[in-house]
Amino acid sequence: MAKTVLVINSGSSSIKYQLVDLESGEGLASGLVEKIGEPSDGHYKHEYNGEKHELEEPIPDHEVGLKRVLEFFEEYGPSIQEAGIVAVGHRVVQGGSVFPKPALVTDKTIAQVKNLAVLAPLHNGPEAVGAEVMRSLLPDTPQVFVFDSSFFFDLPKAVSTYALNKDIADEYHIRRYGAHGTSHQYVGSLVPELIGKPAEGLKQIVLHIGNGASASAQISGKPVETSMGLTPLEGLVMGGRTGDIDPAVVFHLIRNAHMNVDELDTLFNKRSGLTGLTGHGDMREIHRMIAEGDENAKLALDIYVHRIVGYIGNYVAQMGGVDVITFTAGVGENDEVVRREVAKKLAPFGVKIDLEKNDIRSKEPRIISTPDSSIAICIIPTNEELSIARQSEVIAREGDSYGNVFAK
Repeated sequence: MAKTVLVINSGSSSIKYQLVDLESGEGLASGLVEKIGEPSDGHYKHEYNGEKHELEEPIPDHEVGLKRVLEFFEEYGPSIQEAGIVAVGHRVVQGGSVFPKPALVTDKTIAQVKNLAVLAPLHNGPEAVGAEVMRSLLPDTPQVFVFDSSFFFDLPKAVSTYALNKDIADEYHIRRYGAHGTSHQYVGSLVPELIGKPAEGLKQIVLHIGNGASASAQISGKPVETSMGLTPLEGLVMGGRTGDIDPAVVFHLIRNAHMNVDELDTLFNKRSGLTGLTGHGDMREIHRMIAEGDENAKLALDIYVHRIVGYIGNYVAQMGGVDVITFTAGVGENDEVVRREVAKKLAPFGVKIDLEKNDIRSKEPRIISTPDSSIAICIIPTNEELSIARQSEVIAREGDSYGNVFAK
């Protein structure tokens, strides 16, 4: 009988899900629930066995949405009762200083995840609700929280600490937590085998660049730096986020544009980045505009690459060198132009990529640098769902490090 994990990613108005086969690592079924709680009809999409099933109807809340998802499994397959589900894994953005590892979903951990919503207001609340609902719908199946921030829990103090008044920082739990940790951990763990070097002592940089974008530096598989901070806003330029920006811009806009907190939050997180510079957050649209001679789009790409290269330089200096740089996520895996432009900036340091290999589209992990390149350059497709599934299975089988053991 197959062993599977149902991975759920609950957002404020959407739910993504995937049923993962633990043996093959493949997604057996997947789907999307959109426009939860919105006035217009919501949208469901369920994919299984090469067939796509869609439905539009009102979705007042997450409970209604998830109940319908379970109905899709029974109607279109595979049956939840026959799928061999050993756990339901819930992606959570922010584990704060509370969760260094995944945790079983209990009354206590649900409350803790909700409390951490002050650090991730758009994410943690809905993620806790999703787990709460699934716990009631599948009471005999272990539910597990897997945290995006856990991989970066033990960052060096000099890295995780802001030069902010210590009393204020301590009282309001302000530090650098990082995000995309599940992806950085998964991708980083595959690098040693791909390049044929031992993990011990390996210095690597992982670039998770998509609509959200982050970088990490890892030595021997342990993170020593990351670009995201208290929230996912810090760091690289993203689809809608500014990335690094002088915090005094906030004061300037309050005083002169009379913007309030919510307006600033929306501006920095949704109306900036590539979207703010060009009107489009999708890098494919940026390339189309550049081909048509749009100067704003060309500038946006230059800024995007400049920020990535700046972080690479920082991390190389902090680690005292680097053995391998790996691209992952939507842009990292699929955008040959961004990879080429980053490599071009690094050419004075002996970085060489094989342009033919760089241009090939593939879902396989691969090396795109030349044999004589000073640094190996790789592409490894990320698979956060598989990573969440594997971690969830371990917790469901062994219990967590907080003393929680699932009991039916």
